Amino acid sequence: MMTNKGIDGEAARAAGMDPDALAALATFLDETYVASGKLPHLQLLVSRDEQPLLSFCKGRARATGQPLRENALYRIASMTKPVTSVAFMMLVEQGLVALDDPVTNIIPEFAGLRVGPKGGRKVRQPMRMIDLLRHTSGLTYGLQRRTSIDARYRELGLDEFQQKRTSDEFIAALAGLTLEFSPGDRWNYSVSTDVLGVVVERLSGLDLESCFRSRIFDPLGMPDTTFVLSTDRLDRMADAWRLDDQNKLVVGDRGARSRWRQKGRFLSGGGGLVSSVADYHRFARMLLRGGELDGARLLKPQTVAAMRSNQLPGGSDLASLSRAMFSEADYSGIGFGLGFAVDLASQEFYWGGIFSTFFYINPVERLIGILMTQHLPSSTHPIRNQFRAGIRRAIVHSRA
Repeated sequence: MMTNKGIDGEAARAAGMDPDALAALATFLDETYVASGKLPHLQLLVSRDEQPLLSFCKGRARATGQPLRENALYRIASMTKPVTSVAFMMLVEQGLVALDDPVTNIIPEFAGLRVGPKGGRKVRQPMRMIDLLRHTSGLTYGLQRRTSIDARYRELGLDEFQQKRTSDEFIAALAGLTLEFSPGDRWNYSVSTDVLGVVVERLSGLDLESCFRSRIFDPLGMPDTTFVLSTDRLDRMADAWRLDDQNKLVVGDRGARSRWRQKGRFLSGGGGLVSSVADYHRFARMLLRGGELDGARLLKPQTVAAMRSNQLPGGSDLASLSRAMFSEADYSGIGFGLGFAVDLASQEFYWGGIFSTFFYINPVERLIGILMTQHLPSSTHPIRNQFRAGIRRAIVHSRA
């Protein structure tokens, strides 16, 4: 039974976890971030062997004061990327595409891509599908704010989750720009997964909403995960806050009038989904179980094993390969698989979103941690590392 701190003490002890340490983690994050006003709200879920041990929900969902509920909906932003990666790997298993295939097989618009601010160099090797999955494509994000190339991304609005462009128009805009580096040479957090989403659409013959719904969300029992917020779910959508020029927390997107109510012409495979803690826990459980949940198998165990293994060239880490100013991961000792960051020491794999959502999976300890809030940017507070560290401290019986 869950206590008022959201701890199932009996289940925690049976799973080899310290319930007092889990309660201390929830208290610490609550006092540090919600009670202090640094974050508007916080929802946590920790499970071991798929059994929820900590379920904590605190704060105000909206500026008008409504309390956050356990069925709240969140803009998960880049936590969309693992979903898109799973959809692509399902197509790989079907034999429709391979990791080493040139991207131009499906995106012929990229045939003339060149490298550098002035486009003076040819690519050293073609962009491959694996480059899209692991962010070694040479593409970038405007939010990187490093080069004249990412400045053009900002001018064209290529980072936006809800663009007025169609998928084909998005690709055409990218094809008119140059790459930051030759594919495979470096790592740069980018719109690569948005391009991967277009690949999924073209190969499947479905838009991403229809593809994800029929192949992932319905089989896994994820009714609340979607690109477009329906009217009957509007009351569950949390406000999203951001820091203004004075470093003050202000509302950036109101849940009651959220932009996610409106269907954009472009469905962002890199950042467009809304989801809930319960839904994303089911997605994470599928990954922990090696591609299957409740009889619905999406991927083979060996495919999931490859996805959560470091796929960077030469087994490098992000510290040695990255050109990114911003990403959702640390760099030292962190590799990148096919859709996730990979901690090379612990084997944990994880990712987050720019609104400060986060999930991680430890396949050795059989742990899942999910953290949801709505605060932009995600780099403001060290809450993700504190969350993971607190869960590690709660382990009484390790399975390593």
